[in-house]
Amino acid sequence: MRLSRFFIDAPLSLGEHDLPEAQAHYIGRVLRMASGAAVQLFDGSGQEYLGQLLEVGKKTVRVSLDQAVAGQPDSSLKVHLGQGLSRGERMDWAIQKATELGANVITPIVSERCEVRLKDERADKRLAHWRQVAISACEQCGRSSVPQINPPVLLADWLKACDEQLKLVLHPVAEPLVSHQKPDSLAFLIGPEGGLSDAEVDQAKAAGFQAARLGPRVLRTETAPVVALAVAQQLWGDF
Repeated sequence: MRLSRFFIDAPLSLGEHDLPEAQAHYIGRVLRMASGAAVQLFDGSGQEYLGQLLEVGKKTVRVSLDQAVAGQPDSSLKVHLGQGLSRGERMDWAIQKATELGANVITPIVSERCEVRLKDERADKRLAHWRQVAISACEQCGRSSVPQINPPVLLADWLKACDEQLKLVLHPVAEPLVSHQKPDSLAFLIGPEGGLSDAEVDQAKAAGFQAARLGPRVLRTETAPVVALAVAQQLWGDF
């Protein structure tokens, strides 16, 4: 039987703990787990804990953590994904798969052809939602660290702040990824549903980005990060 694995947004240690309200509600009310059930918890520190549920109530869950184990190590390749902001499920898919494929930082990018505009309270809700998408992906795939999900930023601002060793903007007319030397850190810039404009590609190149392609076919905005990260991990990471 597969061991139930949960992220806890609080420091963990051996011994007994009352779980935060959100996780307690999910375990007790949604999953309807019972006392005695085995669990594996992680807090993003790289350490994971094995234990069992002691008490499961309507609002509280108490757990006993009896064994600490090393979590899954991150890839040696540090990746910052600048993902063009897209609609609903497309953005969720990109964040979910980027998390599974080892991205360390994910920043939604607002560019010329973005069809989504987020402000104030709505932006805060989307950011919280994206973080939960990443957490759920970590729980499912065995990853011990949760990627940093940044608030959406303008393309120009992201380009200025990006300081990774190798910076690539995906473009259909360019050299393949394999033509680059192995970097310690990597930034990918991927456009939204309408793609990046020629002016934005030139803007990225002026900021030190190099154009790279992923083959002869034009990929959807939510497919591109999956392919890019998989190829990068195969070439330079932990695949």
